[in-house]
Order: sequence, then C-alpha cells, then structure tokens
Amino acid sequence: MTERNAAAGPALSSDPAADEARRRGLRRMRVVATSLLVVAAVVFLLTREQGGAWGYVNAAAEAAMVGAIADWFAVTALFRHPLGLPIPHTAIIPRRKASLGASLQEFVTENFLRPEVVKERLDSAELTRRAGVWLAEGDHAERLVREGSKITAHALTRVKRDDVAALVRDAIVPRLVEEPLAPVAGKLLGDVLAERAHVGMVDLVLDELHAWLLENEDEVMALVGERAPWWTPQWVDERVGSRLHLEAVTWVQEIRDQPEHRARRALDGWLGRLVDDLQSDEATQERFERLKSRMLNQPQVTTTGVAIWDALRRALVETLQDEDGMLRRRALQELHALADRLQHDTELQARGDRVVADAGAYLVEHYGSEVATIISATVDRWDGVETARKVELHVGRDLQFIRINGTVVGGLAGLVIHTLSHLV
Repeated sequence: MTERNAAAGPALSSDPAADEARRRGLRRMRVVATSLLVVAAVVFLLTREQGGAWGYVNAAAEAAMVGAIADWFAVTALFRHPLGLPIPHTAIIPRRKASLGASLQEFVTENFLRPEVVKERLDSAELTRRAGVWLAEGDHAERLVREGSKITAHALTRVKRDDVAALVRDAIVPRLVEEPLAPVAGKLLGDVLAERAHVGMVDLVLDELHAWLLENEDEVMALVGERAPWWTPQWVDERVGSRLHLEAVTWVQEIRDQPEHRARRALDGWLGRLVDDLQSDEATQERFERLKSRMLNQPQVTTTGVAIWDALRRALVETLQDEDGMLRRRALQELHALADRLQHDTELQARGDRVVADAGAYLVEHYGSEVATIISATVDRWDGVETARKVELHVGRDLQFIRINGTVVGGLAGLVIHTLSHLV
C-alpha cells in the first residue's frame, strides 16, 4: 500500500461480523466451483482413450475443464493477477479503480442526478404531509423548540459587544453614508401615505397630546406666566393662560376627532410634497443626505446601536432560556398549528411539495455534477488492493456461479460438439 493510500485509510467501512459471514459464503462457493473443476479433470483422466459412450463423457469433461478454467480466469482477473502472473488486462479493479470511479460517477449523473427524475421522485414522496406527521408525533415539536432555543441562545451569547460595535462602525454606518437614501426614503414615505399608514401614528400623537394637556393645565399656566411681561398683573396672566390652555385642548380635540380637518389635510399635503422632493428635487435630496451624514457620523450612533443590540440580546436569551417563557410557548403553539395544517391542508401540501421538488430539481441541475464528483474523488482515495478485496467480499460469492455455470455449459457444449462431429 502506498503512503498516499495508507494515509487515506481503509478502502471501505466494514462491519466485521457481516464481513466474516460474507467470507464464509465466498469460501464455500469457491470450494463448490473448484470441486466441479476437479471432478471434470478426474473424469477426463479416467475416460481418456475410451470408446463408445465414454468418448462422449470424455469430450464433455474436457470442455467442462476448459469452461471452468476460462471463467476462473475471467473472475480472478477482476480482482488480481491470476497465479500472480502480470498478464495484460488483469487485476482490473486495483489497476483501473480511477476510471471505474469516473464511469460510476457518469452513470449516476446520467441516470439518477437528472432534474426530471429528482423532481418526479420528490413530488410523489409527500414530504410536506410526512413532515406534519413527524411534527405531530410524540415530543418532536417540543424537542425542536427546546433544542432550537438552546442553539439560538448559545449563538446570541457568543456574539461580542466589540464585534457588534465594529460591524456598526465599520460596515453599516459607512455603507449608509455612501448610499443615497433620499429616493428610497421618498419611495417608502410615498407607500406609507398611499396606504394611509401614517394616520394611526397621527391619531396616537394627538391622543397623547390631548391627554397631556388635560392633565397638565398648571404647567401650561406656569409657562404662560414665565413668558408674560413683568408689568402685567398676575390675574391677567392667569386669565390668558387659562384661555390659551382651553383653546389648545379644543384645537387638538378637533383635529383628533375630525379625519378631514384642515390641519390633517395640510400635513398630508406637506408630506406629499416631501415625497416628490425627496425623489426628484436635487436640493431637497442634498439637504436630506447632509442631515443623514451628520446623524450617522455622531459617535453616539455606534454606542446606541450596541446598547440596543445588548438590550435585545439579553431579552431574547432570557426568554429562550425560560422553559415556560412566552417565546417558547408561542413557538410550540405555532409548530402544533403548522403540523395540523401540513397534515390536513391539501393546498398547502401541494404548494410545499412543489417547492421542495422545484428546489431539488434546481440543485441537481446546477450542482448535481459537482455532487457526483464525490464518487470519483472517494474512489480515488481508496487503496486499489483493499478495494478489490472488499468488492470481492461483497460480490465474489455470486461471481462463483459464473465458474459453476461455465463448467456446466462448457461440458454441455463439448458434448454437443462431439456428437455433431460424429454425426457429420
């Protein structure tokens, strides 16, 4: 065995008990095949120069020996040099294992790793329904949530603050500074306005502002008093402050309760113009980019980003580590619901199977040939002699039937030829 092949390890993994059973079977069949050859040789010697019916027996025995020896040579030549003689085109497997591996790779690629074959097989395997059955059985869903939570929590704890800071400072912020975001922001704001998604935020702000004004009349009065001239009487300041507070509460309430209030329409109009300017007005875009750069270049951006990440990570880790936590319970509920749908929703099953089949066909079409190279690469690492020994151990018993058949068929052929020669 060469140094390269020795480093590669044994040719094939094996089960000692199974190999021993195969070895016994191979040995028995070899004895049977060789015994037939010996019997044919003995019969040939005993019937030499005999006439009559014994001549037919002698011819059959002679042909049987020829057939047995020829098939013994053919079978042996697959795995080693017959009688140790370096006869050309023998020891085929040890000498040509690389080309055999390439041929096997080509055979698998052309007949198995074909998109239509893989797609048909995956499409008929009902993988989506079977996945639902698996999720619903036993504690598979619970175990999936438990192990997934552990892996996710461990992964989150392994992320260092310095790495997050470097990511924000060296990757995210510079990319955001370089990338023109004004058109993107305009498009996003336009979609928000088109969907009227900003109305809820405006309502929330107005509700909070109205509640604050109602609960903080004294602060409004104090603010008016601080801003009033020093020479005005206090009772005048109080009257003015009370009136201003009432007007502010009434105005905010009107805006809140009237969806078509002119202040709302004015806000929508201003936002609409901003959308257009962000996408088409160079001056507005330039001001937006300058504002964006000033904000992103502040040192607090990195600090804030790391702080947000830390808070989010701690919350996630604590929730994931809590076996009765909300996140685990919710994930388990969703998995049970998904398992039920996968088992009973035929439309979902069809979509899932179609996606799996298309994905399998795509992978095979684009990467099947590369996957098949595993065959030739693996065979190339095997030791030739060890490979031949292992292959013979697996198929040699059946190959001995070739020797047996060769002996029998050779004998019959010899008998027929001898008979025809006498008839002619």
